[in-house]
Amino acid sequence: MGTAIVANGAEALPVQVPGLHVFAVVVWMSSFALLIMVTAARAVHLVRYRDEARTDPSTAVFYGCPPMALIAVGYGTLVLGPGVIGDTAAVWTDAVLWTAGTLYSLAVAFGVPYLMISRPRTEADPTWLLPVVAPMVAAALGPALVPHLPAGEPRVLMVYACYAMFGGSLLATLMILPGVWSRLTHDRTFTITLVPTLFLVLGPLGQSVTAVNQLADAAPAAAITPQYADAMAAFAVLYGIPVIGFTLLWLAVAAAASVRALRDGMPFAMTWWAYTFPLGTCVTGASALARRLELGALTAIAAGLYVLLLGAWAIVATRTLRGVITGQLLPAVTSGRPSRGSSRPS
Repeated sequence: MGTAIVANGAEALPVQVPGLHVFAVVVWMSSFALLIMVTAARAVHLVRYRDEARTDPSTAVFYGCPPMALIAVGYGTLVLGPGVIGDTAAVWTDAVLWTAGTLYSLAVAFGVPYLMISRPRTEADPTWLLPVVAPMVAAALGPALVPHLPAGEPRVLMVYACYAMFGGSLLATLMILPGVWSRLTHDRTFTITLVPTLFLVLGPLGQSVTAVNQLADAAPAAAITPQYADAMAAFAVLYGIPVIGFTLLWLAVAAAASVRALRDGMPFAMTWWAYTFPLGTCVTGASALARRLELGALTAIAAGLYVLLLGAWAIVATRTLRGVITGQLLPAVTSGRPSRGSSRPS
């Protein structure tokens, strides 16, 4: 999903750059190939290493990633794939991936929190957001399928179902964030390798802004009652602008924490992928607002965020490939040391 968002973000940008669309198509194709390979590898792992595949609350949160990958790659297929595989194949591929990813995300959003309640763990961290943000991704990218559904109730149902997932994911996020903040400011066991996960907070923020704008755009195609369609468009702005403001604030905090951690010798680990997808959701959210409001400042913000995303993805992808080749790749969960003798990342 960290690669798919680079392609989707490029296509979402409210600016035209020569060669950007071709670049986006190439990256989307790469993400599709990676999805197939990782899915096959995971299937083999589940079959051959069942005991190791059994999870606990400390690792179960990462089950929120696969559904987001399915949905993100599916959306890329819809907006970037028609020129490669044809319109019909692109629509059906996205429909299948979105449906599978959405069902998966809802199961994870229920199952992982239940696991954490039934087998309590006391140390909250930003990775707890992964399971509950997955339905938000479905809510943000599902509206693109509305014009391809039969007219009438199916389209209306899609819009309101996505709103329901938006609400469920947002409220779940708001329940988790206080616990995350409490740990960040009081607990001295927050390890240096987890510092990149601070960027995960950007995920539900940027994706929620993307969701309300995509839903507002889909309302006319769904033939939503005009008064509600107008309210959706207004909500996209009135919700989106304040949340983008907080998103930029948190981005500054997380970036400062990462710079400090790097100075303290933070090693490369799979947690570095947290620098990609969450940042990409900020790109799509800012881009959606820029298109709606036609504000040059928002366009500049979206473009700047995309440049950051490109840089982060290039570094993380290169380091991951090197780690795979050398066999020196740290997992996403590790017991690394706190930064400068303290868990506080800033």
